[in-house]
Amino acid sequence: MKALFIGGTGTISAAISRLLLASGWDLTLLNRGNRNASVQAATGGELREIHCDINDEAAVAAALGDRHYDIVANFIAFNVPHVERDFRLFAGRCGQYLTLSSASAYQKPPADYLIDETTPLANPYWQYSRDKIAVENYLLDRYRSGFNVTVVRPSHTYDERSVPLGMHGKNGSWQILRRILDGKKVIIHGDGTSLWTLTHNSDFARAFAGLLGNVHALGQAVQITSDETLTWNQIYGIVAAALGKPLRAAHIASDFLAAAGRHYDFEGNLLGDKAQSAVFDNRKIKRLVPGWTATVRADQGLRATVAHILEHSAYQRPDPEFDDWCDRVIAAQEQALLAIKPV
Repeated sequence: MKALFIGGTGTISAAISRLLLASGWDLTLLNRGNRNASVQAATGGELREIHCDINDEAAVAAALGDRHYDIVANFIAFNVPHVERDFRLFAGRCGQYLTLSSASAYQKPPADYLIDETTPLANPYWQYSRDKIAVENYLLDRYRSGFNVTVVRPSHTYDERSVPLGMHGKNGSWQILRRILDGKKVIIHGDGTSLWTLTHNSDFARAFAGLLGNVHALGQAVQITSDETLTWNQIYGIVAAALGKPLRAAHIASDFLAAAGRHYDFEGNLLGDKAQSAVFDNRKIKRLVPGWTATVRADQGLRATVAHILEHSAYQRPDPEFDDWCDRVIAAQEQALLAIKPV
């Protein structure tokens, strides 16, 4: 089968690209070509490439010519104009169009702790999530007009390049690992007992591949996550143990962090996502892809990711601004506690 991936080298899409190449698919990546070599080198499969900026619609149309694909998947569609452009480009040119939405689009705060595809979509805290909801609505309306669409909702999916944590600065998770290694306190939002789900990208890739060319997936929105749930205290504890250091946690209310970290968009990332418990009912994806289940346990995946980052300096990007912000927020809470300490 022939597939065209728009993007194809990110945390989620790289794992899918590698899996399809290893399985003998005829895969083309449409992107600027900056990271394609790493995908092909990991599999040895033959990768086709179209080097183009997807936002230059005329250039993309010219590069595509009269090509037709069984599958077109866009991993970098974030708003309605992006998918309106894709509809113009690919209507009549593909058998199935897939895009990634987000589990953050589900109702916040949730009316029920258990999330499935029938959970309402509503997020007053995060524009990113509202844009994803609008993307879903647009595409499913196009399906009713004959455009074969599948919407996929990932939650917190990770790979070997970044440790999935509750909050971090602009340079990723390394600075938090550095704080643990240095024996400094690490902020955990809330009291650390809300439930969360982490999904390894290799597990996600196997489920996603099972949706490709799947007639039962057409016109459907499908979530793909692990069945395992952990508290944030457990997640940070696993990471600290992988570093061989004790965890010194500073528990701070999520709404305070959102207010203090507006320049990091913690209102969206916390109140609109990670401060809420996320437990998923994955019966739908298991029905659509018989035999699939997530197999990478969180402690196994996190230890492997930590080890990979420690071995590769390219992923150790310091973030002194975020480090200083953490110090100041922790100090502010400690000073507030001193101010109200009984005499």
